[in-house]
Amino acid sequence: MNATKDPADEASGPTLRFRSIWISDVHLGTPGCQASHLLEFLRYTESTYLYLVGDIIDGWQLRRRWYWPQSHNDVVQKILRKARKGTRVLYVAGNHDEVMRHFLGLAFGGIDVCDEAEHVTADGRRMLVLHGDLFDAVVQRARWLAFVGDQLYMFTLKLNHWLNSARAKLGMPYWSLSQFLKHKVKNAVSYISDFETALAQEARRREFAGVVCGHIHKAEIRDIEGVLYCNDGDWVESLTALVELESGELRLVDWKAIDAVRQGRTEHFGGMPLASPAGH
Repeated sequence: MNATKDPADEASGPTLRFRSIWISDVHLGTPGCQASHLLEFLRYTESTYLYLVGDIIDGWQLRRRWYWPQSHNDVVQKILRKARKGTRVLYVAGNHDEVMRHFLGLAFGGIDVCDEAEHVTADGRRMLVLHGDLFDAVVQRARWLAFVGDQLYMFTLKLNHWLNSARAKLGMPYWSLSQFLKHKVKNAVSYISDFETALAQEARRREFAGVVCGHIHKAEIRDIEGVLYCNDGDWVESLTALVELESGELRLVDWKAIDAVRQGRTEHFGGMPLASPAGH
């Protein structure tokens, strides 16, 4: 009997090669997860290191209601294949997949589970890698409020879907309601700033050159008082990842931009649709 080809292994274009890739906040197990886009990204990219920086699987939502379509399974299978083919895959536990913290130091299918990791870039910089929830005062001090906030966020995503369906019929571009609210609400802006500063201070205290995290779904690379703060974003709305080039340079990758380049709809930088390099 002939073996069938798994669709998760099918690439739809030339592969982009990076030294390292960081992704987080995928939230497999929720309707808001953009699993099909992530699967395309994983097919289209290769790396020596792949860091899963927390909230890959959403245990909070799965406990309430089971939701696991084939596309979510395909993402897991693709990551396992990368590990089998030689990619060093590290799973850094987050708050939505905190059950993984019961298995720290163990490996599953070639994937190492940890609470945090140290990454040394090709140009010698030590980077602290962690999800970031342990520096979130809401998660740590008012867990019930974090659950409420999670439910409100899921509702916002549903409302956002309805809104953008109407905008698409009118020929209008995608618009993120949740991002708009975050930028408009003063307390949310203050929370994000405090979170970023706390992560940078922790990295400095431990003599790291920088920190890579997720958790707040806001992709960014910036200098905070001499510490390189990197957030790889999410795969619910922004569809972003942090990557390390072979030179050691860190950049953000926007899947929407990559897809536009593949479709020939936009210009690109050096063959890769990447955001500005760190410090620019």
